[in-house]
Order: sequence, then structure tokens, then C-alpha cells
Amino acid sequence: MNPSSIQSELLRIFHEQTRAPIPAGTPERPVEVHGLVRRQYDLDPSGFFAMVESPDGLGDDPAAIDAAIARERDFFTSRGQRAEWKTYDYDEPADLGDRLRAAGFEPEDPEALILGEATPLAEQEIVLPDGVVVRAVDSEADFARIRVLQETVWDKDQAWVTDSLLPEWLARPESMDVVVVEESREGPVLCAARAEYDDSGFTGLWGGSTLEEWRGRGLYRATLLHRARLGLARGKQWVRIDASPDSEPILRRLGLHRVATTTPYVLHP
Repeated sequence: MNPSSIQSELLRIFHEQTRAPIPAGTPERPVEVHGLVRRQYDLDPSGFFAMVESPDGLGDDPAAIDAAIARERDFFTSRGQRAEWKTYDYDEPADLGDRLRAAGFEPEDPEALILGEATPLAEQEIVLPDGVVVRAVDSEADFARIRVLQETVWDKDQAWVTDSLLPEWLARPESMDVVVVEESREGPVLCAARAEYDDSGFTGLWGGSTLEEWRGRGLYRATLLHRARLGLARGKQWVRIDASPDSEPILRRLGLHRVATTTPYVLHP
């Protein structure tokens, strides 16, 4: 199969398994469907998660499209809740981004949608500097250390790690694995990332923050391979990543494929 065909097939599988099905939601984070639009959000408006998508497009009636966008804007504005409308470059209408901007949603940096099979990734050798290991977290204390890493890397508050990610991991351990690279459990976390699971055959590979002095030494790559193995152990055949320009070359060298571009449009009420 040529590269173009591989990319098309991966995108088809991704859309059918991940975007097309309506997620179940939870009591704390419900899913609501309004016509062609889906929203999933933390009931607590101060929460960290509020996502909107229209994977089946928004039809071809301009007035109806703008009304659907305005409904989501007004809903989250009334709650004072930040929300993200996640778009892909194959979404309809083709001018969805322009319409979102006109309604007050602000585009953030686009990312590459990277997909691939998990087995070839998992079979590659993990090579780390001497004394450094990669593992899945197994205690609440690990999250406090990850928060320190995130705040060091990004130079801003990262309360979501202990206030949102940790409670999610405790309540639904089947939904994720969080991975750290370290020299010891008592020392700093050198790199951290997470794998998330839903009802699809995909492992979502998210995050990947590395201390500046440890970059370029294979730590992020190690988390990718380790998370692919963890996903396979849970029966997940594929991997997906929304990749920054820094991460994309690493992922493509590992044999994964860029199949689309995804851009978040964020509402700041």
C-alpha cells in the first residue's frame, strides 16, 4: 500500500472509531448532542474540560451553521466557562474556522494529526541514559512531582495535574496511564506524558513535557514506545497524537503518519 493510501485508510479508521461514535460521558462530564454538534464539559464551570465538535459537518445552510455556533458560544458564555471547538481540516463547511472566529472563538496553533499501528512502535527498543527509567505512575505522590515538572517547563501554574488529572486517574484508572521518566522516585520527574483510552481501538498519546537540560536524549521517544506497549496490553491496535512541530519529526521517524491538521478554536468568556 502506498503512503497516500495508508494515510487515507488510517484517517478512515480514526474517523469511524473515534470521531463518529458519540461518547457516553459521565455524571461529572456529560455529553450533549444538539443537531450536528456535540458538547462534553465539566459540570463545574471552573473545571478544566469543555469540548465541542461537529464530526459530521454542519450542513450547507449558512444561517443554520451560524446559529449552531452561536448556541455553543452563548451556552458557555452564560456559564463563564472556557471551551474549545476542535476542528480538523476535512470538517465541513470549509470555512468553519472563519465562522468560528466571527463568533468569538480564537484559533490556537494548529497541530498535526498523527496516526499509526501500535505494534511496530512497541517493538522498537527503548534506549535511555544510564540510570534513567520509564514507568507508569502508581501513586498520588507522582502527580505532585509531575506538576512541578510542568510548572518548570511551562513557567505557569499547572494545577490541572493535581486538581483534574489525578482525580480522573483515581476514579477511572481504565481510562488512562500516566508515564514518567526519572532517575529515582525521590528526585525530579525528567519527562512525563499520558496515554488515554476510550471505546475505540486507539491509544491517545498526549503531553510529553521534558526538562530543558534533558531534551534530545530520547526521553520523549521512550514515553511513546512505553505508552504504545501499555495500550497494546489493553487491546489498543492504533495510536493517535496531536503533534506540535517539535514532536512531528520524531513521530514520523518512528514510522507514524501525518493524516490531517487539527486546530482548536477557543472561547474565553
